[in-house]
Amino acid sequence: MAAEATAPTLVVTETGAGARRTRWLLGRIGIYAALVFWAFISLFPVYWTVTTSMKVAKDVQLGHIIPYVDFQPNWLGWRSLGLSPDTIGATSTVRDEFLKRFFNSVFVAFGASGLAILIGALAAYGLSRFQYKFLWMKNQDISFFFLSQLILPPVVLALPFLVLYRELALLDSTIGLILLYTLTVLPIVIWIMKDQFDTIPIELDEAAQVDGLGPWGTFFRIILPMALPGMVAAFILSLILCWNEYFFAALLTSSEAKTLPVMVASQTGSQGINWWAMAALSTAAIAPLVLIGILLERYIIKGLTAGSIKG
Repeated sequence: MAAEATAPTLVVTETGAGARRTRWLLGRIGIYAALVFWAFISLFPVYWTVTTSMKVAKDVQLGHIIPYVDFQPNWLGWRSLGLSPDTIGATSTVRDEFLKRFFNSVFVAFGASGLAILIGALAAYGLSRFQYKFLWMKNQDISFFFLSQLILPPVVLALPFLVLYRELALLDSTIGLILLYTLTVLPIVIWIMKDQFDTIPIELDEAAQVDGLGPWGTFFRIILPMALPGMVAAFILSLILCWNEYFFAALLTSSEAKTLPVMVASQTGSQGINWWAMAALSTAAIAPLVLIGILLERYIIKGLTAGSIKG
């Protein structure tokens, strides 16, 4: 009788476990389906750009998307830049122009990002470890002041910087762009690095000073290596913003200091927009950022999630 009484309970328990497992599987499938759909939405512009660089005018106008199904890939876009396999070894003024703009972008983006990391790390460490008071502002107010600079639209700063750079002879200068880009990305660097420093116990600073290290030695030898993920994340975000910046690069440069975004936007002619050449240029411009993002992905994730979980 006892065995007969417990049998239905076992059946109900196994049925409930199976239902929970089914719901769990359906939930996971739904999550992955949503992620795949969002990845498709996010990556489709990149796919469209890469495929467009291998189209001819007819394929662009007809909206053909799938290579070897809708259209036959062609090197027309890359040939117009002197970067196709059959022209890469020949002399090309367009390719020389592209390389000049490419190295301008590299110099400006890496220079501004590196300078912003150096200044921003020092500012963030000070805001994280010391207490300041300037007029009515304390640490929280100063941090908010830095972050509030992102609210200003670039067009508000256009005329002041144009007049200032003309007086300082910084127009059409990569140094001028580096200084300006450093100012624009500095708030983001300070914000990320302060969160990173806040997760590092202050007892480490005290222990290092007990062992004989000064404030600078503590910062560079103990704290900064531990904040490396946040530093790399801040550097990558700064690099992307500086690399893609167009407004000031178009406003403050004319010939020598032009960057890739300005060159991409100039791919127009009397017949309209040269889509295949613009797509080839855009593909060449985003390739370094994609490569850097893939290589440093784990640092980016660690840096961006720093401070999200605190004891």
